Amino acid sequence: MNKNITIGLFGTCGGSTWRDEFIAKYVELGIDFFNPQVDNWTPAMADIEAEHLVEDDIILFPVTGETAGMGSLAETGFSMFQAMKTNMNRYFVFMVDAECDPTKVTDATLAKESRRARALVRAHLRKNPHANVFVCDNLAQMLEVSVLLRDSLVAVRGARQLITT
Repeated sequence: MNKNITIGLFGTCGGSTWRDEFIAKYVELGIDFFNPQVDNWTPAMADIEAEHLVEDDIILFPVTGETAGMGSLAETGFSMFQAMKTNMNRYFVFMVDAECDPTKVTDATLAKESRRARALVRAHLRKNPHANVFVCDNLAQMLEVSVLLRDSLVAVRGARQLITT
């Protein structure tokens, strides 16, 4: 396979800056990535995102505390597991903050509902039996895991090329 290994940066959007550190590291290391968070998103970009969700070699999906994350939490259960069914020869890395940031999510009822949903999603993710699903505790750990997984895929592809040539 000649396709470059690509890391999809899914998860919390809406003005979140969590991707900045990841992108800086990937650029430094020469790692290909897909960033769905753009300044001028249009509905036509949904097809591009959907393609990356089912094609990228490593999918990152953090749900940060910056928002209530109800859409992202639902997407974890629906889109992500659907993407896994299409190709289990990829890696999926999740991180779900346990709490909402009280300075950004000020509605107490929404924060309580989000806390419950986050706990449920985290519990279900940790019970996932697939060896290619990783659940991280924080963004720093997620970044480190993503680089290690990318390096392992590079090594595996190198070994396959060595055997087939």
